[in-house]
Amino acid sequence: MTEQPAEQPKPVEPAKPAEQPQAAEAAKPTIVYDDFAKLDLRVGKVLACREHPNADKLIVLDVDLGGGQVRQICAGLKAYVQMDQMVGKNIIVVANLEPRRMRGLDSQGMLLAATHFEGEQQRVTPLSIDPAVPPGSKVS
Repeated sequence: MTEQPAEQPKPVEPAKPAEQPQAAEAAKPTIVYDDFAKLDLRVGKVLACREHPNADKLIVLDVDLGGGQVRQICAGLKAYVQMDQMVGKNIIVVANLEPRRMRGLDSQGMLLAATHFEGEQQRVTPLSIDPAVPPGSKVS
């Protein structure tokens, strides 16, 4: 009885993602660790979220950074989030960003968010963290 050669497996094509991302942004230049170490990333709990009175795209968040420190942060997220669902979330904040006046209000930090696409539609999603992590915790 002669043995038949084993059937060769067919090459597997890589799975195609359901949605192709838009053209990737150009990579930013590499930084040294000392530059990254300058960032003070903290967990902040959103206490309140409201429309900015002088801007169509901005929202204003009151964020607890622990130790009784509450910061006002303006963010261009009005088209991407439901403000009532932001309240109570733990977010990631750049706590040592120089305050900036934004359409008449001071913004005392910046929240981190991810930008992605669903088909042709751009989405921006604030980064959040487990609610058990206390406000003011350092992110490293």
